[in-house]
Amino acid sequence: MKIDRITLRKIVLPLKSPFVTHHGRLEERPLIIVEARDGDGRVGYGEVTAFPTPFYTSETIHTAWYVLQELLIPSVLSKNVHHPKDIGSIMEGFQGHPMAKAGLEGSLWDLYSKQEEVSLSQLIGGTRKFVTAGAVISLRDDMESYIHDLKKDGYHRYKLKVKKGYEHETIETVQEIDPDLPIMIDANGQYDEKDIDHLKSLDQYGLMMLEQPFAPGDFYLHRELQKKLQTPLCLDESVSGFHDAVQGVQLESCQIINVKISRVGGLMAAIQIHDYCKRKGFPVWCGGMVESGISKAHNLALASLPNFTIPGDLSGSLRYFEKDIINSGIQINKGQIEVPQGPGIGVDVDEEYLHHVTCEAYTFSV
Repeated sequence: MKIDRITLRKIVLPLKSPFVTHHGRLEERPLIIVEARDGDGRVGYGEVTAFPTPFYTSETIHTAWYVLQELLIPSVLSKNVHHPKDIGSIMEGFQGHPMAKAGLEGSLWDLYSKQEEVSLSQLIGGTRKFVTAGAVISLRDDMESYIHDLKKDGYHRYKLKVKKGYEHETIETVQEIDPDLPIMIDANGQYDEKDIDHLKSLDQYGLMMLEQPFAPGDFYLHRELQKKLQTPLCLDESVSGFHDAVQGVQLESCQIINVKISRVGGLMAAIQIHDYCKRKGFPVWCGGMVESGISKAHNLALASLPNFTIPGDLSGSLRYFEKDIINSGIQINKGQIEVPQGPGIGVDVDEEYLHHVTCEAYTFSV
């Protein structure tokens, strides 16, 4: 494939309303956009979805910028890249930093697909033209009106952020609003061994799943809880790459895996996890990171693969933002989102607005 130059952009997108979890409150969303250009004017876009502080994983926007600028991009541009899947081996000499790697790799997948004049979904073997949408509900006071709005859009799954000690209250509040709502809870690793009996008490609610109750990497405690729990456990932060997914399955630490392109180090790793779980009969779903339409388009391509059988964190491009950085937008219709079929990720980036929200930029030329 041809690469002429790569540009990093640090941007900030205002949120419609604060996104609140037990970790804290986001008023705006900083992101890094990676642009890979060739000499014919084609542009591939990737996105780094790390947060300002290391509350979700050890990465931050600042560490990702440094690693991309000083290590990853110079290393990739010094090699002859024939296909996006090649860069995994180029970057494997640098430990960790999966979100930085995923953003760079994503820009090359988009560029390569455009050079081949096929959609990213088609390139990776996607089979779905539409995927089912799921909503994330942060900790908020206007729960009833918010859920009412989500139901109008037809979301098929509702993920509740919870705070330790208030899970029953949150779940019961939602079930009073709609007792038939398909809900799961996202624990974000805030529990430890002494909370096992407390977590067992959540079985009474018939949840779709309980996501990541224990710390990242603790396959043992997740296995011990899953033995005692009827509710399926889902691993999120524990799976930072293909090997982690294999451990989770082999150790019976879960029954479901949440696959996030950015968290596992890129699209290639996400596809490997999908294929492995499909062979093992483990369902997967595509997670989200309060991201722009660029990252959402990458997620839609991934979720078009056949084993993504559970509604993911897939939503319209204006779900979180008053204005997104893509023109056409990603729309939800009766709970379904169309997988873009144009070349690459299949969405049109609003370059004028992208430049407007850019705080810092740096370009590397071959």
